[in-house]
Amino acid sequence: MFTRIFGKPKPETNALTTLDKLNETLEMLEKKEKVLLKKAAGEVEKAKEYTRAKNKRAAIQCLKRKRLYEQQVEQLGNFQLRIHDQMIMLEGAKATTETVDALRTGAAAMKAMQKATNIDDVDKTMDEINEQTENMKQIQDALSAPIGAAADFDEDELEAELEELEGAELEEQLLQPATTLPAPLVQPVPADRQRTRPAPQKNAEEDELAALQAEMAL
Repeated sequence: MFTRIFGKPKPETNALTTLDKLNETLEMLEKKEKVLLKKAAGEVEKAKEYTRAKNKRAAIQCLKRKRLYEQQVEQLGNFQLRIHDQMIMLEGAKATTETVDALRTGAAAMKAMQKATNIDDVDKTMDEINEQTENMKQIQDALSAPIGAAADFDEDELEAELEELEGAELEEQLLQPATTLPAPLVQPVPADRQRTRPAPQKNAEEDELAALQAEMAL
């Protein structure tokens, strides 16, 4: 009835509740074990006292009770070991369940995203992108194409004319005279040598040139 009203409890809640219960039981067994060990130690002390009093029968009875307490301690140790084993298994199962739930949630989210993004829609979007890219390329080509008088120019003729200009430029460079060599550096003559150096004599050609210039002046 309660299950129909409130629904089934979550596995994680059940696991946590069970782990809490196991921890409580483990603590109870440990406390009981301490009490039994204390009682066993007390029986040993009593046996020692009876032994000193030469009461062998009473000492043996104390040792028997000590053995019974030790058997109960051993039994409690086995109980604790079983509980530890159960807790380890339960914690492992809890981790496995949480992992499976996480994977299931991830798979559901991925499935929802796949529904929202259909492969047909992706193909359609890519086709639209390619179409828009092609249209933009055609627009750019149309804008870069020459118009008016520039559209009538023949590219081959322009290239031929450019080659003629380059050839003429090269020919002009070849016909230019070679550059004159720089005049040799003349060392300055000392002042005393300039004074004693005789004046150069004019040769016959210079005389004739001077006479010709005089006649032309007359």
